[in-house]
Amino acid sequence: MSNEIDDNGGGITPSIRTLILIEDDAAFARTLGRSFERRGYTVITTNSLEGALLLLESHSPAYAVVDLKLDGEASGLACVQALHKHDSDMLIVVLTGYASIATAVEAVKLGACHYLAKPSNTDDIEAAFNNAEGNIATEIRGRATSIKTLEWERIHETLAETDFNISETARRLGMHRRTLARKLAKQQVK
Repeated sequence: MSNEIDDNGGGITPSIRTLILIEDDAAFARTLGRSFERRGYTVITTNSLEGALLLLESHSPAYAVVDLKLDGEASGLACVQALHKHDSDMLIVVLTGYASIATAVEAVKLGACHYLAKPSNTDDIEAAFNNAEGNIATEIRGRATSIKTLEWERIHETLAETDFNISETARRLGMHRRTLARKLAKQQVK
């Protein structure tokens, strides 16, 4: 983590481009963190809500990137809520491999400025930070939806509702657990 020396040479002040990265995939967090550091951000990283709360005691980041699905009890949505409560002006982007309309809506209601499906890169995330106010010129178009897509969206919606419990998800969807596991393995979603 880097800090900037103030112009008077009399102390250290936090960079206004401080970013908190909440991601439980250590390799992805390291890669994304380095990419943001090359762009002039001070990056602080954690893999949990508890870690984020500890970092917020000593840091005031202006930006946050939060993975929706974290190992442990708390989801990324709980992190978004805590970050927004800490600083309602913080620009928060949620990243997920489990994109659904339901979690996107909840993330925005809890304080996220954007919601991006993985894989997303630093360019995508910075564009989301820069477009926090929204874009009225966004094209509105119909989406042809296949049965496979509808099934996939329903599976992920139910996974999110059950906190990613495979057995409970299979029960709620009325399918065998092994069938659900095969469907998930085909998609290779992280």
